[in-house]
Amino acid sequence: MEAKRHHWRSSPGRIFLVAGGASLAAAFILLPLAAVFFHAFRDGWGAYLGHIADPTTRHAILLSVLAALVAVVFNTIFGLLAAWAIAKFRFQGRELLASAIELPLSISPIILGVAYLFVFGMQGLLGPWLEAQGIKLVFNLPAILIVTTIVTLPFVFKQILPLMQSQGTDCEEAASTLGAGGWTIFRRVTLPGIKWALIYGITLCLARALGEFGSVAVVSGSIRGKTNTIPLQIELLLNDRSQTAAFAAASILTTLALVSLIVKTHVEGLEGKR
Repeated sequence: MEAKRHHWRSSPGRIFLVAGGASLAAAFILLPLAAVFFHAFRDGWGAYLGHIADPTTRHAILLSVLAALVAVVFNTIFGLLAAWAIAKFRFQGRELLASAIELPLSISPIILGVAYLFVFGMQGLLGPWLEAQGIKLVFNLPAILIVTTIVTLPFVFKQILPLMQSQGTDCEEAASTLGAGGWTIFRRVTLPGIKWALIYGITLCLARALGEFGSVAVVSGSIRGKTNTIPLQIELLLNDRSQTAAFAAASILTTLALVSLIVKTHVEGLEGKR
């Protein structure tokens, strides 16, 4: 048996599979990444900084970061509360609530954006009433923040719910019997068991929020220098045939994605060791 296993590990078939997988990764991942940075810097460092310093691109970067931070903060708090309620308490509709929270994973972001317009748009269900109250929730910053938060809603929740369910309630009940309050129980008993999953979910949520395109494109109006996030700014620059500027903006988004990937991989390694 050991001889067969050693033969498989050194067999040409295994070498072919590894080489094939590495070649596909290089062709579909590494080469496009290299192309982004090559085209971003092809006119020199000075031109690159000039493209990044352009007011509309700089505004798009700041807007994307703001939307991502708002989505991460809200979804972290919401995900913890929702997972805690579903995992630790028994009530009617628990499964339905969990399915509803995970619904954005099953629906195209563009459809979510269109549904948002049907509710909050000028001709939508609540649009006329909101307009009468002087409230506008389309083609502006609040619309971008709301749809980005909706699209990324499940990521933290989905990562920590299974761990909370596997923990059970025995430790929390014991701590409560000893006089610990709700916050102390959460901080000392529940959180240590889910902290790596929580960080993992936050990382996924951040990466998804930074790269969101479809729903934001529908509800933002793509107003140059006002409601363009980085993905929308890249599309606008490509339509203007400003390819180097578009790749410069794309390099920022790519760098943020790579940082998120590194954090995600590191967290996975720590969780595996634990």
